Amino acid sequence: MPDHRRPAPSRPRPPLRKPPLVPQVTTLWEYPSQHYGQGEQGSQAYRGATPSYVIWNVLHRFSAEGARVLDPFCGSGTTLDVCKDLRREGIGFDLVSSRSDVRQADARSLPLKQNSVDLVFMDPPYADNLDYSDDPRCIGKLKANGQYQRAMRLALAESMRVLRAGGVMAIYVCDVWQKNRGLFPLGFELFQMARDLGMVPIDIVCVTRHNRTLQMGNYRKAADEEGFFLRGFNYLLLFRKPDKASARKPAAGEAR
Repeated sequence: MPDHRRPAPSRPRPPLRKPPLVPQVTTLWEYPSQHYGQGEQGSQAYRGATPSYVIWNVLHRFSAEGARVLDPFCGSGTTLDVCKDLRREGIGFDLVSSRSDVRQADARSLPLKQNSVDLVFMDPPYADNLDYSDDPRCIGKLKANGQYQRAMRLALAESMRVLRAGGVMAIYVCDVWQKNRGLFPLGFELFQMARDLGMVPIDIVCVTRHNRTLQMGNYRKAADEEGFFLRGFNYLLLFRKPDKASARKPAAGEAR
């Protein structure tokens, strides 16, 4: 008699099919593949790489040809490759440069002039969820107990400084749950930070995650038995930097 208590062996996953590259019109985005087209944007081997579909849609909707696009956490250069495809001028920085066109700099202190870029796309570390480098300055080494939040407030303020009035900032981020430490709602926290800095919300998009660990039997079993949830989506937080007129505070007695 078969032992029904034993879980069935996991089946190998079929190759992920790259979906058509089309502009998204809802606030729920799903991409089964990391890259679009025949090749790669950035590197599949880079831990925590951003889906190029997400960057493509942000740039397609919120920028024009020739726009200057900044990625202060550029990693393997995915944003730069999408910029080339869309004829934007990509500017990428990272503490540890993975290729020649990713310049070395800290997201909290960028070597750019004020109001000098048209759009900022960032996929920052999600606290100390992944180990990115040995650089002690890395924000990815900071725990989400206040250290990470203080560092990210500085990074957001710096990106806002170099973003022109009317420009768009896109923040791609995921919440973190850690055993014995609980949930850290980084999406909510970064959203509020950006608002406190004066950024105006455009919208919030939910991007379905297809991380391989979500399909692994041991991860799913642990989540079920220990009563926690695996991260199934990322936030895409969209903001616009106000111009001077819209940012001006109303005078006493003026209509609000």
